[in-house]
Amino acid sequence: MSMMARYWRQLNLEGRIGAVLLAMLVLMALLAPLLAPGDPLAITGEPMLRPFASEAHLLGTDRLGRDVLAGLLHGTRTTLLVAFFSAAVALIVGSIVGTLAGFLGGMADMVLMRITEAFQTVPGFLLALAAISVTGPSVPTLIFAISLGNWTQAARVTRAEVLSLRERDFVAAARTLGMRPLEIAFREILPNAFGPTASLAAISVAAAILIEAALSFLGFGDPNRVTWGSMIAEGRTVLRAAPYLSIVPGLALVITVLSVHLIGRGLSRTERLQP
Repeated sequence: MSMMARYWRQLNLEGRIGAVLLAMLVLMALLAPLLAPGDPLAITGEPMLRPFASEAHLLGTDRLGRDVLAGLLHGTRTTLLVAFFSAAVALIVGSIVGTLAGFLGGMADMVLMRITEAFQTVPGFLLALAAISVTGPSVPTLIFAISLGNWTQAARVTRAEVLSLRERDFVAAARTLGMRPLEIAFREILPNAFGPTASLAAISVAAAILIEAALSFLGFGDPNRVTWGSMIAEGRTVLRAAPYLSIVPGLALVITVLSVHLIGRGLSRTERLQP
């Protein structure tokens, strides 16, 4: 039985619901060029068409005449791309920092943890906002900016796990075999310490989704890509006349964060049940 199948069987109902919702969102992102071909930022119809008023524009159009459904589908690609990659970068950086701090100890531990605490004192959104202001808006800089304030929790969790593992018998055996300290840290200890850190993935992804949406809402997203945050910002100017322009991407944002949250709860329950 594969690992995915084993986790699926051990997930509770809410975890499975979250997995199905996230799978549907990923499928939407992959099929966006087929379901809504062309440029989602192109003007394709009359402005301010209401949902289901036209067969060509099922979810209506915005105040410039751009198709809302096309923006929603292509926005899924941007949101998931930024969220998953920034969460992955944050977990990798946090794991490396936490492993070095926990294994080396002493001055290295103190310096790395003071750096971690310095990053923790500043809210992640403000760090991302400052980084985007300096580097300019684009998808790679969004990923960098969001991960900049999202790695500290992974570092602290990894350090705690490494501190409990570095005196184990298998570490002493690795030293006896002549393995170098960094080789022991990253080949022997980190794989055993990564489980609790990986459980933070759901939190990191959800936080990245919200930060990306907030940055796009404020106009700091990639101007060449449609995002849910930019769609919500576009709709707020005509909120009373066309509330659907903000409600549709807002609901997509809620469903995405909810699906990740449900998966995280299901996976944490699965880990608790492991012998």
